[in-house]
This record gives sequence, C-alpha cells and structure tokens, in this order.
Amino acid sequence: MLRPLLFLFAVSGLTGVHGNLCTVTGPSIIDVKGSLNFVSDRCEYSLLHDQSTGFSLKANFLDRRRRDVSFVDSLTLDFSDSDDIQLLQGHRVMVAGSPVTLTSSVQTSGGVDLSKDQTGVTASFSVNGSSVSVFFDGTTAQIYMDLPVNHTYEGLCVDSSVVSSSRLPSNHSCQQTYQDPADDTINCPAVSQKCDVLKSAPFSSCNLDVDPEPYIIACHETLCKYPDVDGLRCQFLEAYAKACEKSQAAVQNWWTAAQCHHPQPICQEKCSDHEFCGDIHGNTDCRCRAINAHQYTEQNRLGGPTVCQGNNASLTLVGCLLKENGIDYTHLHLNDQTCTGVMDDSHMLKFSFSSDSCGTEVKTNNSQVIFSNAVVTRNSSSEVITRQDKVFIEFSCSHPKPELQNVAFNILDNSVEIVLQSGEWTYSLTMKAYSDAAHTQLLDPKSDVRLNQKIWIVLETEGLDKDVVSVVTDSCWATSGNSSSSTPRYDLIRDGCANAQDGTVSVMGNGEGTSNSFSFNMFEFSGKEPSEVYLHCHLQLCVKKNTNCVPGCSAGGRRRRSLRYRRGAPALISMVWTP
Repeated sequence: MLRPLLFLFAVSGLTGVHGNLCTVTGPSIIDVKGSLNFVSDRCEYSLLHDQSTGFSLKANFLDRRRRDVSFVDSLTLDFSDSDDIQLLQGHRVMVAGSPVTLTSSVQTSGGVDLSKDQTGVTASFSVNGSSVSVFFDGTTAQIYMDLPVNHTYEGLCVDSSVVSSSRLPSNHSCQQTYQDPADDTINCPAVSQKCDVLKSAPFSSCNLDVDPEPYIIACHETLCKYPDVDGLRCQFLEAYAKACEKSQAAVQNWWTAAQCHHPQPICQEKCSDHEFCGDIHGNTDCRCRAINAHQYTEQNRLGGPTVCQGNNASLTLVGCLLKENGIDYTHLHLNDQTCTGVMDDSHMLKFSFSSDSCGTEVKTNNSQVIFSNAVVTRNSSSEVITRQDKVFIEFSCSHPKPELQNVAFNILDNSVEIVLQSGEWTYSLTMKAYSDAAHTQLLDPKSDVRLNQKIWIVLETEGLDKDVVSVVTDSCWATSGNSSSSTPRYDLIRDGCANAQDGTVSVMGNGEGTSNSFSFNMFEFSGKEPSEVYLHCHLQLCVKKNTNCVPGCSAGGRRRRSLRYRRGAPALISMVWTP
C-alpha cells in the first residue's frame, strides 16, 4: 500500500506559490506548505473549509486500474448560501445537480465564474476576502488563493497530515482496504529516473520558484505501484508545470521534452460511475474501475450471472470489459441474429430471451428442464476481413422438471338416461361419454380419463320426430357437487354456444336434429383435493316450423340472436366423474 507518511520539505528561501497553492493529483496531496501525503481509500475528503463562511471544497477519491490505489475523481464546491458546484470527469460541470455547458467564455453561477478550455475547468470566486481559483482536469486539482491561508481555514490543503480527521462522513465501505498482487512489469529504478526529470531542463528553470521534491516523490511513490499508463507520469509533470505557471515561472515546451501529449486526451462520451477515462488499445475510452470489475474478472467472465424468471432469462455484459477485450458490442447477438443486446446509459449490455424465442434450445434430463442460448459474434459472409475476435458466451436456465400429476377420473355410469314429457311428446334423453371423435370408444366405469384428455359428450333422444322438432343444448356446466346449483361452477356451453374463454370446447350439431354433441378437455377444480366432476346440461325442444333452431354463434362463441323455441321447462341431465 502507499505509505501514508507525512513528507516535510523546507521551503524557506523559495519565492514561489507555497503558502498559496494546493495540488491534488492521483492519490497525493501537496498542501500549501509543500507537505505531501497520500489518500489510500475511496472516500470524500475536505480539502479546504472556511469556518467563518461555511464554504467547503471537497474531493472524492476512487479506484482505477488497481483496487489499492485511489485517484482524485471529482470536486465539490459547497457554498452555504448558494448552489453546490461539482467539477467532474470529462471536463463536465454540474450546478445544483444539473449539467452546465461551458466554453472558454466565463459563465457566472451564484457568484462563481466558470470557464473551460482544452486543458480543464476553472472555477473562480471569493471567500472571506481572498480570491480563490480551483482548476480540475479530471486527474489533477489545483487550488490557488491570492492571500496566505489564515487560521480560519482547515482541511488537507492546509495540513495534509490530517487525513483521518478530514475524511467526511460516508458509507464505511469506502474505507475497505484491498491488496492487489504487485505489478511485476514495474521497474522502480527506471520509474525514479522518469520522475527525476523535474530536476532537469526545461523544468529546472522553475526549481527555485517551486520545489519539485514533493512532486517527484508523489510521482515515484505512485508509479512504483501503479503502471505508467493513461498518461500518469505526464500527469505529475503537468501538475508541477502548472504550479510553476502560477508562480510566474512557466516551463516552456515541457510536454515535447517529456514526450507527453498536450493536452491529455479525454473521453468523448460520459463514463458511468463504474468507469474512468483511460487508454484502451491506443484509444482514449471508458475503462472499468478495478473494484467493480473484479467480481467478473476473477471468474474470467464479461458479465452475468444469468437472471432466470420463469421461462424468461437475461444476461448482462459489462460494456467496458467488452471494450478492454477488443469486442465491439454491435457485432454481438444471440443464436437468432435478430436478437441483439440493449446498451443502457450505464454502459451495461443486456440480452433477453424466452424459452421459445431467439433460437433458444430446450433440453430435459431426468430432473430438470434446461433452456440455453449463447451470445455470439456476427458472422457476415460479405466481410472479406474481420477485426473482431470470435465470441461465444453460452448461458442457460434450469428448472426442476414438473412432476406430472396423473389424476384419473372414472365415469360412474357409461350412460345416463331419463324419460321426459313435453306437451304431446314423451321421449327419452341419453347422455353418453366417448374417448374418440367417431363416438366408437364408449367410456365405462373402468376407463381412466386423465387431465387435459379430450372427451366427447353425445346427447341423444328417442321418441321425437326429427322432421318436426330439434333438440337444442342450451347450456352445460360442471360443478364439484352433485347439485346443479352448487359452486364452484364452470361453464362449457352458454346460450347454445361454446364458452369462448375455453378454447377446448367445441359444439357439434346443436339444434340440427334430435341429437347433438360437444367436446372438451378434462379438468379438475383448482384448490381442491381430487373430487368428483359433475356435468349438467339443460336442453330445450325447438319446433322447426318457421323457426331456425340452430343457435347463431359468433366467432367469439356467443349467440347472435334469441331463438323462440322453448316449450315448458328445460330438461336437465347430469353425469359424474370421480377420481
């Protein structure tokens, strides 16, 4: 871990900005006295607090490529009498939680002058009679005051040794410590030489005005643990060059001599909270923060795990991990090429599918039903070359194989017959149950009728003249009790038509002659122990003369018109199945 030591440097005889300038770069803080210390966690700290006005300047530290090295990530200007101002990554500014678009022209908000150039953002204001300038470029914060710091101020910029007392209340998880393996690619002696350039030309022209020693040690301590990537070495050199500029001892053309980009490139798009702006394969883009990425990288994953809900599943991949592995998310899809992922504002790529979509494969073993899919790379035969690695990420969901509940029903009697009299007609009505559409396999008391098995019910009469009258089945319904009026009740036929809400019910020949039939799939009543299912039907006689006896059922299964065929009370006939 970075050593949280207090480095003191003699500044007597220097005519520069010590006493007026505080520099925070990477994990290091160089206070106004030139003393150096380090922040080793990911908490928010008070850099400068004026007890007389209540003004506070706060800095938030976060991890980047390593979990055990923190970097200053954002600043907050907290004014007791006006809106807070946040200076964020990517040269972005928020005032009272809302983004502000800045240019090189000064824009004033709540007495604070805000401006932006290619190097970063500057906020200028007055506190207790002193002009204060805060510069932030996403990696380095520099706070300059035109008057020496007096006794009303406190914070790390006043005394960098008070790290623990300057830590602001927050989630205790920000103090959690990590220990990543040492980076064996780092050569500390070589790093020292890289940092020592601050004593050489062209930086040496400023050495009498701004002591380079705290910047050199901050550079050395950080680069001996954290790799020299994302322009980190140049970050320390630039912090020193800016301090020299404030001291009116500007270092000319230093970035050419130090082989640094000027200005440092920034990300074109806004990075999410779990990302930071860094180098990816030679391009500046949003990289993953180490702590968030560790949960995936330690298992060699790019996201996940799979989220299973019923017959639906989803897999979320981390956008920055895809970029770091050279994978263009626009080239990814599921087994079905039309099923692509959706990238959200936090740069998480989500793929969703169900058991019957996107090329999902469904398999079963002795105890489970498994449906699987895969994220794969687009395979275009029209492309002569490709710069994309092949990707195959298989993911699946499994559910316990449903246990079949083999509930069998037996019919008590293979037919039910009643003798009826309606006016001048005396006739018999019979209800029979069959297991086939041809009505050849009569169900008897030894027959098992299983749940969802289709059965056919035939209602036949004897003693009626088919040229004169027809039999109309007006309604049929099932109950769990022997009484036709008991509850619960489930309708199969209503007003002469099949229950439109039950797609298994079909009615055949109703009102066409002296017999008709219907079919449905066997069921039992929910929430009850297996019990009898009683089937009841109401039938009417219809005189054919000048009357259409066939119920006019629409596509929805309801009768389109009322038929005037009733003569007396309807006949009621019932049949029962028992488990």
